[in-house]
Amino acid sequence: MTADLSKGSRVSPLAAPLTAADIDEAAERISGVVTCSPLQFNERLSEATGANVYLKREDLQAVRSYKVRGAFNLMAQLSPEELAAGVVCSSAGNHAQGFAMACRSMRTHGRVYVPAKTPKQKRDRIRYHGREFIELIAGGSTYDLAAAAALDDVARTGATLVPPYDDLRTMAGQGTIAAEVLDQLDEEPDLVIVPVGGGGCIAGITTYLAERASSTSVLGVEPAGAASMIAALAAGEPVTLDHVDQFVDGAAVARAGALPYAALAAAGDMVALTTVDEGAVCTAMLDLYQNDGIIAEPAGALSVTALLEADIEPGSTVVCLISGGNNDVSRYNEVVERSLVHLGLKHYFLVDFPQEPGALRRFLDEVLGPGDDITLFEYVKRNNRETGEALCGVELSAATDLEGLLARMQDSDIHVELLEPGSPTYRYLT
Repeated sequence: MTADLSKGSRVSPLAAPLTAADIDEAAERISGVVTCSPLQFNERLSEATGANVYLKREDLQAVRSYKVRGAFNLMAQLSPEELAAGVVCSSAGNHAQGFAMACRSMRTHGRVYVPAKTPKQKRDRIRYHGREFIELIAGGSTYDLAAAAALDDVARTGATLVPPYDDLRTMAGQGTIAAEVLDQLDEEPDLVIVPVGGGGCIAGITTYLAERASSTSVLGVEPAGAASMIAALAAGEPVTLDHVDQFVDGAAVARAGALPYAALAAAGDMVALTTVDEGAVCTAMLDLYQNDGIIAEPAGALSVTALLEADIEPGSTVVCLISGGNNDVSRYNEVVERSLVHLGLKHYFLVDFPQEPGALRRFLDEVLGPGDDITLFEYVKRNNRETGEALCGVELSAATDLEGLLARMQDSDIHVELLEPGSPTYRYLT
């Protein structure tokens, strides 16, 4: 799914639009805290696409994501009175780490609201970076509920809110990535691919490139289950999604920011948006780890996922933003599972065995192929083993083996139902 921002926009101009000068000032402001992250040429991805592919390694920041840029740039501009009142933020995890690091460096007390499902690794890192200057509050099933709790805190206590994306100061800090990219390359890139959650990062990058580069395009990437910016562009204003897949937690935002939306809508045809399947993101994560030694979180792999699915001009120079590396190792079983399903190597079936002994043996001998491996087998009715319905997970050696497996199932006297991803029954498996 791709959205062309040059068509159908009904946005009014920003009252005080972000400028490249704002971003240059932000770069000076944060230079003592934020690392200029490496821009690394990637041979594997270059060979796969025919382009010259560079990875902007924001996963190598002290907080393992770019979010420290926006948080510190905003907080560095607060008055002594605003800092004394305390600061508050909501986050899926990465913004909170940047916020926590800024609080400790400025010796300012802050409160962080995160969804209850925020990975333990991210929660532990928030506490590590903030130490005694941070109070962490986890609750609610989504980022948007955490954001509502943070707003309620601000209303009750008079604390100062530090938004993760919907603030010009945050956007300016995140836009400093683009300034670094232009400094690091001998010539400006043809395309920059950026993950999109609330939209602050892509808005800052697009703003800078629109003024300081002559022909660079930007491709924003959202997870298919959380495409809030594409929905905003289609509606002509930010809208709230009815459902958000929380797997790509760093980009699982139900409503795009108003200021980032306005900046993108005003950018014209230099920027487009696309979505990628969460299973494809998992495959990209595993490839980055196994081939390049890069530990990317799901949101951090969005740009590379889109790169491999996009129509890239051979010989062009492409920069992919690896936005974060805060991935909890306990999630890797799910990452591998989603990748196998996406690649067509993992399938689930409900197998209704005939009411006679030996049916299971016939299924193993006559239906499964030599390269098929059973990874899950559970009788639905535990008191009716050998002669009842069972849930069976099968991993294939090649995706093309599925056709033969289905044909053998059809020819057998055993009734088998393929469970389709996305179906109500399938959801119980993931």
